[in-house]
Amino acid sequence: MSTTEPQDSAAPSPARTTVEHRAEDGATPRDVVSFVRRGERLSQGHQNAWNRLSATYVIDPPRGSRDTLPADGVRLDPEAEFGRRAELVVEVGSGLGDNLVAAALAHPERDHLGVEVYLPGLAQTLSKVERAGCPENLRLLPLDAQRALPAMLPAASISQLWVYFADPWPKSRHHKRRLINPPFLDAVLPLLADGGAFRLATDWAQYAHHMRRVLDARPELALLHPDGLPPTGEASDRVPENMAATGWAPRFEGRVKTGFEGKGIEAGRLIWDLAYTRVPRQPVPDGASGPESPTQ
Repeated sequence: MSTTEPQDSAAPSPARTTVEHRAEDGATPRDVVSFVRRGERLSQGHQNAWNRLSATYVIDPPRGSRDTLPADGVRLDPEAEFGRRAELVVEVGSGLGDNLVAAALAHPERDHLGVEVYLPGLAQTLSKVERAGCPENLRLLPLDAQRALPAMLPAASISQLWVYFADPWPKSRHHKRRLINPPFLDAVLPLLADGGAFRLATDWAQYAHHMRRVLDARPELALLHPDGLPPTGEASDRVPENMAATGWAPRFEGRVKTGFEGKGIEAGRLIWDLAYTRVPRQPVPDGASGPESPTQ
């Protein structure tokens, strides 16, 4: 590749969009978010990968009040985006793309969408996509998942939802920024199809405890492994005394070891896996109206 290509400090905007935009009124409040956008400088190699592949793999909808929000009325039709009807797997916080790319290669019968706001992570994912032979069943969405997914995707359109090694926000004053909290679940659980899987992993025992409390309280979800035992071994971080004794999942066969997981293991922390299934929705009687039931 020529060395005369531009070495921008941030990658250019993707060049294409397949989303539908319907004009709607309404402002978007500046809510608490679970992420911090760090340095966005790209290496030359990652910049080159972005220049070559972003137009194909990065979905670029019109933006709203912030560049991590879609404009009002933007919709994403997975069938139109991928050119077929297939199960849709969504990874929130896909990071550097290790799991996303591996899953796309291992399961060509499924479509995979990674939601990630960290620009260098997106560019590194594109580099891995290129090395993997450019699978066609993968896309990236550089938006805030909690706000973009419910605005853009149809209800019950996700067959699997993954959240691996999200920021644990360990300080008490930051707990409101944790991704796995009621507002996020309110946003994404209506998108999970009946019987769909919600898979999570963390290397922070306190966050694992928090996730169990929040997720177990949702009537829309049921544990996939109600008798599953917790990880064994000595943990370098404090494990809550009232940590659930069962309900933990074995390592998901399709989850590859990422750098984030490796750092946790090197620090002496245990890996906590969780898996839930979406409880089937209650049928709505003909002519009924009003708020959704708890299992909708």
